[in-house]
Amino acid sequence: MIKEGRTLATMQEIRVGVDLGGTKIEVAALDPAGVIRLRRRVATPQGDYEGTVRAIVGLVLSLDRDLGLAGSVGIGIPGTISPATGLIKNANSVCLIGKAFDRDLAKALGRQVRLANDADCFALSEATDGAGAGFRTVFGTILGTGVGGGIVIAGDLVRGANAIAGEWGHNPLPWPADDERPGSLCYCGRRGCIETFLSGPGLVADYARSAGNTRSAEDIAAQAESGEAAAAAALLRYEDRLARAFATIINVLDPNVIVLGGGLSNIKRLYRNVPARWSAYVFSDTVVTRLVPPRHGDASGVRGAAWLWNRP
Repeated sequence: MIKEGRTLATMQEIRVGVDLGGTKIEVAALDPAGVIRLRRRVATPQGDYEGTVRAIVGLVLSLDRDLGLAGSVGIGIPGTISPATGLIKNANSVCLIGKAFDRDLAKALGRQVRLANDADCFALSEATDGAGAGFRTVFGTILGTGVGGGIVIAGDLVRGANAIAGEWGHNPLPWPADDERPGSLCYCGRRGCIETFLSGPGLVADYARSAGNTRSAEDIAAQAESGEAAAAAALLRYEDRLARAFATIINVLDPNVIVLGGGLSNIKRLYRNVPARWSAYVFSDTVVTRLVPPRHGDASGVRGAAWLWNRP
């Protein structure tokens, strides 16, 4: 609860961000300049909704005690709030689905909570004071276990009428070749989703089909750089697929910058090779959109959650 005498103005001096992941919960307190004052994490209680609420409340209250004030609270989750029901939908952490997560946290903390998808939080972080700062239209995407995205225009997070803005991972891979049809089965129930090709597991599966053995995505990238033929071919296929997928984003949104996050954002050659390929698919005589790595790395999720309170 907020201690007696704490005003809203005092609360807004500190923004607390919560990044709820499948394996860990991280919290951080940002001052008005965006400097992290405190940062902590605990393991996520697996499949335990009430335990997850208690863990987040405990972390936030511990920051309150150590800072001597109660900050605003924003939270990023692997899902979103349904505009129809006000309950969580599309969450990889299935124990959240159908729950009034933001309201339950607000009740337990005694203050309002703002909630957004974790990819939205990533995009907001990088657009606010990260690699996308100073650009009007920013598309932020996480290439990791899954594929998600977020859109920020003029500093404002775009949520969309259905709360799914930026969910490009569950569109079909554009301009598929014959050997890419119908594509692998996605957890959403459809085949050929972008996520099944461009996630870390998607790259691993593609390499395994051609090479006959399994390597991690990181190892595939390293082996490709050293000239291993199957790895090099898999990474070339990945780059072309990523270029096609980004071309549809550019054709529709026409962003100034695309910021990559997630484990695959560490593959440096993507920033050179993918823009070189996407011009063939973009409906324009020139493409000035930039593809850049994140400035805040794995801290962007928690920072973006805190920045949910950057605007009214």
